[in-house]
Amino acid sequence: MAKKTPASPVATPSSKPAKAAPKSAVKVGARDMPPNPPTAPSKELHVFANPSSGRDYVIQFQIPEFTCNCPLTGQPDFAHFTIDMICDELCIELKSLKMYMWSYRNEGSFHEKVTNTILDDIVAAARPRFARITAKWYVRGGIYTNVVVEHRKKGWVPAPRVDLPSVATLGQATGLL
Repeated sequence: MAKKTPASPVATPSSKPAKAAPKSAVKVGARDMPPNPPTAPSKELHVFANPSSGRDYVIQFQIPEFTCNCPLTGQPDFAHFTIDMICDELCIELKSLKMYMWSYRNEGSFHEKVTNTILDDIVAAARPRFARITAKWYVRGGIYTNVVVEHRKKGWVPAPRVDLPSVATLGQATGLL
């Protein structure tokens, strides 16, 4: 049985017409979608200006849930990616990196190929002074695979290493370094 729609109130001579609400410049719940929605994988890597480009410092990204497919069997391959970068003028934007890594989820690729392709794309987008990707692939057929790839900008020389004393060499009586 269909529901009955309640009858609308009947206007009487004594009822006043309701005032229209003022039009607002803001539309609640309506906005333009970004060109790359945050819920879709994408091969785009976005960058922003390095706020401290005069200094070498390391940015490290940990991506523990990388997934792609084996190109031979179609079975999923899982890896933990660590990306270490010393940026030059540009830094990689995190959300775009997340969407970029997600874009491999349904693609078939050998471990070595996908690791090198990701490094090539990061270098093309950000042109870092240094970048290293360590991909630790989870076991397949009883074998773990680790792939390490590096890029060094031509002419870039890292600052000399500084070794600080460890807690063990200073003693633990005060807890101070």
